[in-house]
Amino acid sequence: MIYWQIFWLFTRVAFLSWGGGPASLALMQRETVSAQWVTADEFADAVAVGNSLPGPIAPQVSAFVGYKLAGFWGAVAGAVGTVVPTTLLMLTAIAFFYQIKGSPTLKAMLTAVRPVVVGFLLWTAYDLAVTVFKVKTLGWWPAVVGGWDKVVIALVTFGLLTLTPVNPAVIIFGAAALGFLLYR
Repeated sequence: MIYWQIFWLFTRVAFLSWGGGPASLALMQRETVSAQWVTADEFADAVAVGNSLPGPIAPQVSAFVGYKLAGFWGAVAGAVGTVVPTTLLMLTAIAFFYQIKGSPTLKAMLTAVRPVVVGFLLWTAYDLAVTVFKVKTLGWWPAVVGGWDKVVIALVTFGLLTLTPVNPAVIIFGAAALGFLLYR
């Protein structure tokens, strides 16, 4: 029964999320935390682990949550629920894509949906920041002052990704090494 629940929750998230894996994290976080499957901190850890690995983030986070709930087969149920149903939908949509790709109706709908995806991503970043900096327990200003080192890491990461062609994997490995040296 738990495998079906895991599969179904992540299938729902996949079908109701627009904009791909990163955009689905907002809904995934809301659903898994409200189901009390993970805490906000555990979800932030799942996103951190998922971002440190190659490949798409959504199946990695769903596997993380599934594994916590039900071990290996829970991880499989989460990843399959995230990937297979929407992949089948995409294969079906490909058959019609070339017939509708120039449709003014489709273009109009996508014009409004794209900024929503940006909003989802901003909300996900905000929600993760609240968790990482412990804002709910400390308040914004004490959290930023007390977590100044994490703020610097986040800003340096943003600057490197924005201003240089450095591969994100290099940043992740660098941050892991920094964490090993400074935070253990």
